Amino acid sequence: MKKIRSKDIWLLVAQVLLLSLILDSPGLINYVTTHDWEQAMGSFHLSCYWLAPMLAVYLVNFYLLVPLVWFRRRKWQFFMLNVALVIACNSHIIFQDQTTLPELYRTGYSSFIIISMLVNCMEIGIALSIRYVMRQQERRQQEVEAELAWLKNQINPHFLFNTLNNISSLAQIDSDETQEAIMQLSDLLRYAMYETNKPKVPISGEVEFMRNYIELMKLRCNGITTVNYQFSIVNYQLEIAPLLFISLIENAFKHGMNSNAPASIHISLTEDGEGLTFVCDNTNNPKPTKDRSGSGIGLENTRRRLDLLYNGHYKWEQTITPDNIYHVKITLEL
Repeated sequence: MKKIRSKDIWLLVAQVLLLSLILDSPGLINYVTTHDWEQAMGSFHLSCYWLAPMLAVYLVNFYLLVPLVWFRRRKWQFFMLNVALVIACNSHIIFQDQTTLPELYRTGYSSFIIISMLVNCMEIGIALSIRYVMRQQERRQQEVEAELAWLKNQINPHFLFNTLNNISSLAQIDSDETQEAIMQLSDLLRYAMYETNKPKVPISGEVEFMRNYIELMKLRCNGITTVNYQFSIVNYQLEIAPLLFISLIENAFKHGMNSNAPASIHISLTEDGEGLTFVCDNTNNPKPTKDRSGSGIGLENTRRRLDLLYNGHYKWEQTITPDNIYHVKITLEL
């Protein structure tokens, strides 16, 4: 059974209010123009007599027949059930004894029945159309969510692979620092696996995660590599997509370090109350052609997630400066 969501309840409430307004409008207009309460109530009863059955046809189709019959490809049943529904809801109109009606109403009554049936068919078409649009939007949303989950799931193994490589290198140098690094890795993985299973997370957790990751990566840096980072956050309860910048930080350490020449890595995240600015600068030391495993995955992943989550609300800047610094800057409007 499909779970009832809050937006489904709000949609039902909105439709009931709109349809109630349609039913009440003739009586309200009559009262405003005549100030005669009895005449206004007469108009209201008349509108209920003619309009309520049509609105019932729409609601039954929207909430029952379209999703449960039409979308299950039972078109013949859908047709027959709607014929029965229209006749049942409008039986007081179709089978009205015209001899009991005033002369004014008897004139053209057959034409009125035909028009009424056409309006009922139009309402069935409206219910079908709205449901189709909603279904397409839900499918697109599901596809986006599935792609986001796939992109996010790519981060963890990629991040784990790079971190384990660093710890493996560290184990050959200092066993004590290796144990500390493994404990730090455990904390990082705990956050990545258990704290990021939501569309958005508090920025405080992200800042702590990035700080711990940078400190862990610094253990492998040699004496000729300079690492600086700065986090300037005003509102630590601000929420952003989880693990949004970690791939760029990974790339900075993976592609920026050089064991034979001085290198620098500078990372900053600034929040000014209106948005976030992430900057990552590192010495440009591209990997050899024969060692291109994972090259570009982090950038492509981050860019695609930004397109899906912050489309139209972010700016991406990516350059190599004249002094051979690889520069990435992301500005988010929040």
